[in-house]
Amino acid sequence: MRHPTRRLLLAAGLAAPGLARAQNGDWPRQTVRYINLYAPGGANDILSRLFCQAMTQITGQQFVVENRTGAGGTVGSDAIAKSRPDGYTVGLGGVANLAIAPSLFPGLPYDPARDYSFVTGLYRQPNILIVNNDVPARSVPEFIALLKANPGRYNYATGGAGTTPHLSAEMFKMMTGTDMPFVQYRGGAPALLDLMAGQVHAVFDNLAGPIGAVRDGKVRALAVTSPERSPVLPDLPALAEFLPGFDLTSWNGMIAPAGLPPAQVHRMAELAHQALARPEVIRGYTENGATPWPAGPEEYATYARAQEPLMRRLVKLSGASAG
Repeated sequence: MRHPTRRLLLAAGLAAPGLARAQNGDWPRQTVRYINLYAPGGANDILSRLFCQAMTQITGQQFVVENRTGAGGTVGSDAIAKSRPDGYTVGLGGVANLAIAPSLFPGLPYDPARDYSFVTGLYRQPNILIVNNDVPARSVPEFIALLKANPGRYNYATGGAGTTPHLSAEMFKMMTGTDMPFVQYRGGAPALLDLMAGQVHAVFDNLAGPIGAVRDGKVRALAVTSPERSPVLPDLPALAEFLPGFDLTSWNGMIAPAGLPPAQVHRMAELAHQALARPEVIRGYTENGATPWPAGPEEYATYARAQEPLMRRLVKLSGASAG
Protein backbone atom coordinates (compact mmCIF):
# COMPACT_ATOMS: atom_id res chain seq x y z
CA MET A 1 0.00 0.00 0.00
CA ARG A 2 3.07 2.26 -0.07
CA HIS A 3 2.61 3.37 -3.72
CA PRO A 4 -1.13 3.40 -4.48
CA THR A 5 -0.76 6.23 -6.97
CA ARG A 6 1.97 4.40 -8.89
CA ARG A 7 -0.09 1.19 -8.93
CA LEU A 8 -3.16 3.05 -10.17
CA LEU A 9 -1.17 4.72 -12.93
CA LEU A 10 0.36 1.38 -13.94
CA ALA A 11 -3.05 -0.29 -14.03
CA ALA A 12 -4.50 2.56 -16.07
CA GLY A 13 -1.59 2.33 -18.49
CA LEU A 14 -2.10 -1.41 -18.95
CA ALA A 15 -5.83 -0.95 -19.46
CA ALA A 16 -5.52 1.95 -21.92
CA PRO A 17 -4.67 -0.08 -25.05
CA GLY A 18 -7.58 -2.41 -24.40
CA LEU A 19 -9.87 0.56 -23.79
CA ALA A 20 -8.72 2.19 -27.03
CA ARG A 21 -9.35 -1.04 -28.96
CA ALA A 22 -12.84 -1.26 -27.49
CA GLN A 23 -13.61 2.34 -28.38
CA ASN A 24 -12.30 1.94 -31.93
CA GLY A 25 -13.87 -1.48 -32.42
CA ASP A 26 -17.43 -0.44 -31.59
CA TRP A 27 -17.57 2.79 -33.60
CA PRO A 28 -20.09 4.30 -34.02
CA ARG A 29 -21.81 4.52 -30.64
CA GLN A 30 -23.83 7.65 -31.46
CA THR A 31 -25.09 9.77 -34.36
CA VAL A 32 -22.48 10.65 -36.99
CA ARG A 33 -22.60 14.04 -38.72
CA TYR A 34 -21.65 13.84 -42.42
CA ILE A 35 -20.80 17.24 -43.92
CA ASN A 36 -21.64 17.46 -47.61
CA LEU A 37 -20.05 20.39 -49.45
CA TYR A 38 -22.76 20.78 -52.05
CA ALA A 39 -26.36 21.99 -52.22
CA PRO A 40 -29.31 19.64 -51.67
CA GLY A 41 -30.71 17.88 -54.71
CA GLY A 42 -27.53 17.63 -56.79
CA ALA A 43 -25.70 14.45 -57.70
CA ASN A 44 -23.17 14.70 -54.85
CA ASP A 45 -25.98 15.26 -52.35
CA ILE A 46 -27.89 12.24 -53.67
CA LEU A 47 -24.77 10.06 -53.55
CA SER A 48 -23.96 11.21 -50.02
CA ARG A 49 -27.46 10.38 -48.81
CA LEU A 50 -27.37 6.93 -50.43
CA PHE A 51 -24.12 6.19 -48.63
CA CYS A 52 -25.31 7.55 -45.29
CA GLN A 53 -28.55 5.58 -45.49
CA ALA A 54 -26.56 2.39 -46.03
CA MET A 55 -24.22 3.24 -43.14
CA THR A 56 -27.23 3.83 -40.88
CA GLN A 57 -28.63 0.40 -41.77
CA ILE A 58 -25.28 -1.36 -41.25
CA THR A 59 -24.33 0.27 -37.95
CA GLY A 60 -27.71 0.97 -36.33
CA GLN A 61 -26.63 4.58 -35.72
CA GLN A 62 -27.90 7.60 -37.63
CA PHE A 63 -25.64 9.16 -40.27
CA VAL A 64 -27.04 12.64 -40.80
CA VAL A 65 -26.14 14.67 -43.89
CA GLU A 66 -25.46 18.36 -43.22
CA ASN A 67 -25.11 20.57 -46.32
CA ARG A 68 -22.40 23.18 -45.73
CA THR A 69 -22.00 24.97 -49.05
CA GLY A 70 -19.98 27.95 -50.20
CA ALA A 71 -16.68 29.02 -51.76
CA GLY A 72 -16.21 25.94 -53.90
CA GLY A 73 -16.59 23.56 -50.97
CA THR A 74 -14.06 25.31 -48.73
CA VAL A 75 -16.66 26.35 -46.13
CA GLY A 76 -17.67 22.78 -45.40
CA SER A 77 -14.08 21.56 -45.65
CA ASP A 78 -13.00 24.06 -42.99
CA ALA A 79 -15.85 22.90 -40.74
CA ILE A 80 -14.64 19.29 -41.03
CA ALA A 81 -11.03 20.26 -40.30
CA LYS A 82 -11.98 22.21 -37.18
CA SER A 83 -14.34 19.57 -35.75
CA ARG A 84 -13.50 17.40 -32.76
CA PRO A 85 -11.38 14.42 -33.92
CA ASP A 86 -13.57 11.69 -32.45
CA GLY A 87 -15.02 10.08 -35.58
CA TYR A 88 -18.46 11.64 -35.15
CA THR A 89 -17.93 14.41 -37.68
CA VAL A 90 -16.91 13.23 -41.13
CA GLY A 91 -17.49 14.59 -44.60
CA LEU A 92 -16.81 14.71 -48.28
CA GLY A 93 -13.23 15.03 -49.43
CA GLY A 94 -12.63 15.10 -53.16
CA VAL A 95 -10.91 16.64 -56.11
CA ALA A 96 -12.54 20.05 -55.62
CA ASN A 97 -11.60 20.72 -51.99
CA LEU A 98 -8.45 18.61 -51.68
CA ALA A 99 -6.73 18.93 -55.07
CA ILE A 100 -8.09 22.00 -56.91
CA ALA A 101 -8.85 24.45 -54.08
CA PRO A 102 -5.19 24.90 -52.97
CA SER A 103 -4.41 26.44 -56.37
CA LEU A 104 -7.71 28.22 -56.88
CA PHE A 105 -8.25 29.92 -53.51
CA PRO A 106 -5.53 32.09 -51.95
CA GLY A 107 -5.34 31.87 -48.16
CA LEU A 108 -7.16 28.55 -47.92
CA PRO A 109 -8.33 28.15 -44.28
CA TYR A 110 -7.29 24.48 -44.13
CA ASP A 111 -4.34 22.38 -45.27
CA PRO A 112 -5.45 19.26 -47.20
CA ALA A 113 -2.24 17.41 -46.36
CA ARG A 114 -2.24 18.23 -42.63
CA ASP A 115 -5.78 18.76 -41.38
CA TYR A 116 -7.54 15.49 -42.25
CA SER A 117 -7.68 11.79 -41.58
CA PHE A 118 -8.24 10.11 -44.95
CA VAL A 119 -10.79 7.36 -44.32
CA THR A 120 -11.95 5.86 -47.61
CA GLY A 121 -12.68 6.53 -51.24
CA LEU A 122 -16.41 6.64 -52.00
CA TYR A 123 -17.08 7.16 -55.71
CA ARG A 124 -15.71 8.43 -59.00
CA GLN A 125 -17.68 10.29 -61.68
CA PRO A 126 -16.23 10.76 -65.15
CA ASN A 127 -16.87 13.88 -67.11
CA ILE A 128 -18.37 13.63 -70.57
CA LEU A 129 -17.71 15.46 -73.84
CA ILE A 130 -20.93 16.22 -75.71
CA VAL A 131 -21.64 18.31 -78.82
CA ASN A 132 -24.81 19.73 -80.29
CA ASN A 133 -26.35 17.68 -83.05
CA ASP A 134 -25.40 20.19 -85.76
CA VAL A 135 -21.66 19.77 -85.15
CA PRO A 136 -20.33 17.72 -88.10
CA ALA A 137 -18.33 15.27 -86.00
CA ARG A 138 -19.56 11.90 -84.80
CA SER A 139 -16.41 10.66 -83.08
CA VAL A 140 -13.43 11.99 -81.17
CA PRO A 141 -11.02 11.73 -84.14
CA GLU A 142 -13.53 13.57 -86.34
CA PHE A 143 -13.98 16.26 -83.68
CA ILE A 144 -10.22 16.77 -83.33
CA ALA A 145 -9.87 17.03 -87.12
CA LEU A 146 -12.73 19.56 -87.22
CA LEU A 147 -11.11 21.72 -84.54
CA LYS A 148 -7.72 21.63 -86.23
CA ALA A 149 -9.24 22.62 -89.58
CA ASN A 150 -11.18 25.50 -87.96
CA PRO A 151 -9.09 26.95 -85.11
CA GLY A 152 -11.12 29.17 -82.80
CA ARG A 153 -14.42 28.60 -84.64
CA TYR A 154 -15.94 26.00 -82.30
CA ASN A 155 -16.35 26.87 -78.63
CA TYR A 156 -17.01 24.83 -75.52
CA ALA A 157 -18.86 25.53 -72.29
CA THR A 158 -18.78 24.26 -68.72
CA GLY A 159 -20.66 25.10 -65.56
CA GLY A 160 -17.76 26.98 -63.96
CA ALA A 161 -14.07 27.83 -64.12
CA GLY A 162 -11.66 25.63 -62.19
CA THR A 163 -14.07 22.69 -62.07
CA THR A 164 -13.14 19.22 -63.29
CA PRO A 165 -15.18 19.67 -66.50
CA HIS A 166 -13.28 22.90 -67.23
CA LEU A 167 -9.92 21.29 -66.50
CA SER A 168 -10.92 18.25 -68.59
CA ALA A 169 -11.49 20.57 -71.54
CA GLU A 170 -8.14 22.30 -71.01
CA MET A 171 -6.37 18.94 -70.83
CA PHE A 172 -8.13 17.94 -74.06
CA LYS A 173 -6.97 21.13 -75.78
CA MET A 174 -3.43 20.66 -74.48
CA MET A 175 -3.18 17.03 -75.61
CA THR A 176 -4.71 17.67 -79.04
CA GLY A 177 -3.15 21.04 -79.79
CA THR A 178 -6.55 22.52 -80.64
CA ASP A 179 -8.11 25.94 -80.08
CA MET A 180 -11.59 26.11 -78.54
CA PRO A 181 -12.75 29.35 -76.86
CA PHE A 182 -14.21 28.86 -73.38
CA VAL A 183 -17.75 30.02 -72.54
CA GLN A 184 -18.40 29.97 -68.80
CA TYR A 185 -21.84 29.34 -67.31
CA ARG A 186 -23.13 29.40 -63.76
CA GLY A 187 -23.90 25.68 -63.61
CA GLY A 188 -24.09 22.79 -66.01
CA ALA A 189 -27.87 23.01 -66.62
CA PRO A 190 -27.86 26.37 -68.45
CA ALA A 191 -24.82 25.29 -70.46
CA LEU A 192 -26.68 22.16 -71.54
CA LEU A 193 -29.76 24.17 -72.53
CA ASP A 194 -27.68 26.47 -74.73
CA LEU A 195 -25.90 23.46 -76.24
CA MET A 196 -29.24 21.96 -77.28
CA ALA A 197 -30.29 25.37 -78.65
CA GLY A 198 -27.12 25.62 -80.74
CA GLN A 199 -25.69 28.61 -78.82
CA VAL A 200 -22.51 26.68 -77.97
CA HIS A 201 -20.87 23.83 -79.84
CA ALA A 202 -19.53 21.52 -77.13
CA VAL A 203 -19.90 20.98 -73.40
CA PHE A 204 -17.78 19.17 -70.83
CA ASP A 205 -19.84 18.21 -67.79
CA ASN A 206 -20.13 15.61 -65.03
CA LEU A 207 -21.74 12.52 -66.51
CA ALA A 208 -24.83 12.72 -64.29
CA GLY A 209 -25.92 16.13 -65.62
CA PRO A 210 -26.53 15.51 -69.34
CA ILE A 211 -27.10 11.75 -69.30
CA GLY A 212 -30.84 12.14 -69.90
CA ALA A 213 -30.27 14.42 -72.89
CA VAL A 214 -27.72 11.93 -74.26
CA ARG A 215 -30.12 9.01 -73.96
CA ASP A 216 -32.92 11.04 -75.54
CA GLY A 217 -30.73 11.99 -78.52
CA LYS A 218 -30.92 15.72 -77.79
CA VAL A 219 -27.11 15.97 -77.81
CA ARG A 220 -24.34 13.76 -79.16
CA ALA A 221 -21.91 12.19 -76.71
CA LEU A 222 -18.36 11.61 -77.96
CA ALA A 223 -16.43 10.26 -74.94
CA VAL A 224 -15.93 10.12 -71.19
CA THR A 225 -12.83 11.47 -69.47
CA SER A 226 -12.05 8.45 -67.27
CA PRO A 227 -9.23 6.11 -68.33
CA GLU A 228 -11.79 3.39 -69.02
CA ARG A 229 -15.37 3.31 -70.23
CA SER A 230 -18.13 4.02 -67.75
CA PRO A 231 -20.56 1.22 -66.86
CA VAL A 232 -23.27 3.89 -67.05
CA LEU A 233 -22.73 4.27 -70.84
CA PRO A 234 -20.63 1.21 -71.73
CA ASP A 235 -20.82 1.79 -75.50
CA LEU A 236 -19.32 5.28 -75.20
CA PRO A 237 -15.53 5.33 -75.62
CA ALA A 238 -13.07 6.89 -73.21
CA LEU A 239 -10.90 9.75 -74.43
CA ALA A 240 -7.91 7.63 -73.40
CA GLU A 241 -8.70 5.29 -76.30
CA PHE A 242 -7.68 8.13 -78.63
CA LEU A 243 -5.45 10.16 -76.30
CA PRO A 244 -3.38 7.67 -74.26
CA GLY A 245 -3.00 8.74 -70.64
CA PHE A 246 -6.05 11.00 -70.57
CA ASP A 247 -7.54 10.69 -67.09
CA LEU A 248 -9.49 13.42 -65.34
CA THR A 249 -12.46 12.41 -63.24
CA SER A 250 -14.41 13.81 -60.35
CA TRP A 251 -13.57 11.69 -57.29
CA ASN A 252 -14.77 11.88 -53.72
CA GLY A 253 -14.08 10.09 -50.48
CA MET A 254 -14.73 10.41 -46.78
CA ILE A 255 -12.47 12.49 -44.58
CA ALA A 256 -12.46 13.28 -40.87
CA PRO A 257 -10.45 15.72 -38.76
CA ALA A 258 -6.77 14.90 -38.33
CA GLY A 259 -5.75 12.92 -35.27
CA LEU A 260 -8.00 9.86 -35.41
CA PRO A 261 -6.29 6.64 -34.26
CA PRO A 262 -5.34 4.41 -37.21
CA ALA A 263 -7.38 1.53 -35.77
CA GLN A 264 -10.50 3.68 -35.75
CA VAL A 265 -9.85 4.93 -39.30
CA HIS A 266 -9.60 1.35 -40.54
CA ARG A 267 -12.76 0.38 -38.66
CA MET A 268 -14.59 3.29 -40.35
CA ALA A 269 -13.22 2.28 -43.77
CA GLU A 270 -14.25 -1.35 -43.28
CA LEU A 271 -17.85 -0.36 -42.57
CA ALA A 272 -17.86 2.11 -45.47
CA HIS A 273 -16.73 -0.60 -47.86
CA GLN A 274 -19.63 -2.78 -46.69
CA ALA A 275 -21.98 0.09 -47.53
CA LEU A 276 -20.43 0.61 -50.97
CA ALA A 277 -20.93 -3.09 -51.78
CA ARG A 278 -24.69 -3.02 -51.13
CA PRO A 279 -26.73 -3.54 -54.31
CA GLU A 280 -28.95 -0.52 -53.69
CA VAL A 281 -25.90 1.73 -53.33
CA ILE A 282 -24.29 0.39 -56.50
CA ARG A 283 -27.57 0.83 -58.36
CA GLY A 284 -28.11 4.36 -57.02
CA TYR A 285 -24.57 5.37 -57.84
CA THR A 286 -24.86 4.03 -61.39
CA GLU A 287 -28.13 5.90 -61.94
CA ASN A 288 -26.30 9.11 -60.99
CA GLY A 289 -23.27 8.53 -63.20
CA ALA A 290 -20.93 7.32 -60.45
CA THR A 291 -18.94 4.17 -59.72
CA PRO A 292 -18.15 2.99 -56.16
CA TRP A 293 -14.50 3.61 -55.26
CA PRO A 294 -13.68 1.63 -52.08
CA ALA A 295 -10.08 2.80 -51.76
CA GLY A 296 -8.57 2.13 -48.34
CA PRO A 297 -7.15 4.92 -46.13
CA GLU A 298 -3.59 4.70 -47.44
CA GLU A 299 -4.60 4.35 -51.11
CA TYR A 300 -7.07 7.22 -50.82
CA ALA A 301 -4.55 9.54 -49.14
CA THR A 302 -1.82 8.73 -51.65
CA TYR A 303 -4.14 9.30 -54.61
CA ALA A 304 -5.47 12.60 -53.27
CA ARG A 305 -1.99 13.98 -52.61
CA ALA A 306 -0.76 12.95 -56.05
CA GLN A 307 -3.69 14.73 -57.70
CA GLU A 308 -2.87 18.14 -56.23
CA PRO A 309 0.21 18.93 -58.38
CA LEU A 310 -1.62 17.74 -61.52
CA MET A 311 -4.57 20.01 -60.78
CA ARG A 312 -2.18 22.88 -60.03
CA ARG A 313 -0.67 22.62 -63.51
CA LEU A 314 -4.10 22.50 -65.15
CA VAL A 315 -5.44 25.43 -63.13
CA LYS A 316 -2.42 27.50 -64.19
CA LEU A 317 -2.88 26.44 -67.83
CA SER A 318 -6.58 27.31 -67.76
CA GLY A 319 -6.12 30.72 -66.14
CA ALA A 320 -8.94 29.91 -63.70
CA SER A 321 -9.24 31.91 -60.49
CA ALA A 322 -11.62 32.06 -57.57
CA GLY A 323 -12.84 35.45 -58.73
